[in-house]
Amino acid sequence: MFREKLIRPKRRIISRVPRAKEERPKGEPVVRFSALGGLEEIGRNMMFFEYQDEIIVIDAGLQFPEEATPGIDYIIPNVSYLEERKEKIKALIITHGHYDHIGAIPYIMGKLGNPIIFATPITKEIIAKRQEEFVNAPKLNFQIIKSGETHQLSQNFKAEFFGVTHNIPEGVGMIIDTPVGKIVHPGEFKFDYDIDGKPRAMDVWEKIGKQKIHTLLLDSTGAEEPGYSVSERVVEQELEKLFKKATGRIILGTFASLLDRLAEIIKIAERLNKKVAISGLSMKTNIQIARNLGFMKIKKDVIIPLEDIRKYHDDKLLILCTGAQGEPQASLMKIANGEHRYIQIKKGDTLILSSSIVPGNERSVQILKDDLSRQGALVYHYKMIDIHSSGHAPQEELKTVMKLIRPKFFIPIHGYYFMRWRNAQHAQEALGLKQEETILIDNGQVVSFTKDSVKPTDENIPAYYIMVDGLGVGDVGEVVLRDRRVLAQEGMVVVIATLDRHSGKFLKNPDIISRGFIYLKENKEFVEELRKRIRNLISRIPRHQQLETDYIKSLMRDQIGQFLYNKTKRRPMILPVIIEV
Repeated sequence: MFREKLIRPKRRIISRVPRAKEERPKGEPVVRFSALGGLEEIGRNMMFFEYQDEIIVIDAGLQFPEEATPGIDYIIPNVSYLEERKEKIKALIITHGHYDHIGAIPYIMGKLGNPIIFATPITKEIIAKRQEEFVNAPKLNFQIIKSGETHQLSQNFKAEFFGVTHNIPEGVGMIIDTPVGKIVHPGEFKFDYDIDGKPRAMDVWEKIGKQKIHTLLLDSTGAEEPGYSVSERVVEQELEKLFKKATGRIILGTFASLLDRLAEIIKIAERLNKKVAISGLSMKTNIQIARNLGFMKIKKDVIIPLEDIRKYHDDKLLILCTGAQGEPQASLMKIANGEHRYIQIKKGDTLILSSSIVPGNERSVQILKDDLSRQGALVYHYKMIDIHSSGHAPQEELKTVMKLIRPKFFIPIHGYYFMRWRNAQHAQEALGLKQEETILIDNGQVVSFTKDSVKPTDENIPAYYIMVDGLGVGDVGEVVLRDRRVLAQEGMVVVIATLDRHSGKFLKNPDIISRGFIYLKENKEFVEELRKRIRNLISRIPRHQQLETDYIKSLMRDQIGQFLYNKTKRRPMILPVIIEV
């Protein structure tokens, strides 16, 4: 069992309480709400509602590592509060199949008591396929949901599901019927436009607005973006123009989960008589799931094995790749680095990045574009041409939904604080809500819902980062991360000293090893001065005092560390090794 340690994000200190105080409704009903992730970052989405002995959880996502978390694979929500109350958890509802909403499931379901997962067919299949990679994880229990259905989740909670347009099939929102009123969580969405630019399925939002909605929880990812979404029809037209213009191979990078767009891209390839090869296991898996469920109908022999691309003329090839965010181990980065087994860039290749840049990935995407361009690829991205449309509604679409639903209270969710603050401003402008009726909270903060109020409380539950590093879950804590950051920024110096146990004298000169600090061969005088300091340090210890290894190591770390700082204004990690003979 791995031990979970306290990890505090750099941007905000989150207080930890051993166990949140239980609130029992006295008189009027009180529903509690809190988010375990997704309110201070992009990703790690997970929240829950609690009433008496019932808890309903929405989503269980992961977050990709940050600059301040070197070496970490993923960050997942802290579920310690829910783990202590797992017998109360009646349902886990999944809004859609993106990893920032499903990625934590294999790591936490055992802790939550393996509740029923409410998911649409394609979301269920994506979750189940990933679960196969975790042989020790519990077998999952699913309840399939569809748009228009109402499900009784527990005695006091039921949910009516409605379909939304995102960039993965079968995204759903929900109207949660609670003891205090109806709460709407639309999931992540954008408007879908027809060829004439008119939004489709607006009657869904109008219908919701007739139900006297108590509170609206609304995605804030696009709250800073003005205007309306780029229509997927426009994206498809622009992609087809590029395909027709290309004279050589087309290599297209996008998210493996953008199944609706991938389906249209493959249709364009069929029309232009091109063969399609897929590079990236996650993309292959998702496309196969979509084909099995009938979301993609692909003609026979259109998709070819990646190893067969050399059998076809370059102008007949479309290669779909993962890694448009510059991920080190994904297909596109391997191609850019010349490490891909089957694909090397040729001069005249058309390279299309059909995705926006996830915040934090700007540098890696720039390096990717630079490396591909240097090798002769013709690189196109979304800032040049409309070849990507975000799955998140921008400002005018958010305001339209607010006006159609007209809730009494508004809580912006999903996004950094400024995004959520901006979304709250939209609600105040569009609906005339007061500031106290647009509630801004952070991860772990508990909100109290009654029939006539929504109020943040002073109570905080654990919502700090849980790190996944290899097979370890929660065993990388702040101390380990701090050491990694020091090593990355300042390097380390290893001092190996061999001492006579009886005389306390050096048997030979201390050995110095430097990694990431200085290059020893170019700094011989400095190294000799450092050795002299170490010898003097030992010689100053009184001879009648017994030499204690731990004391000598501590002395070295402090005084040698100070010496190095005085000389270089840098603080490398000092690792003393004392050998007594």
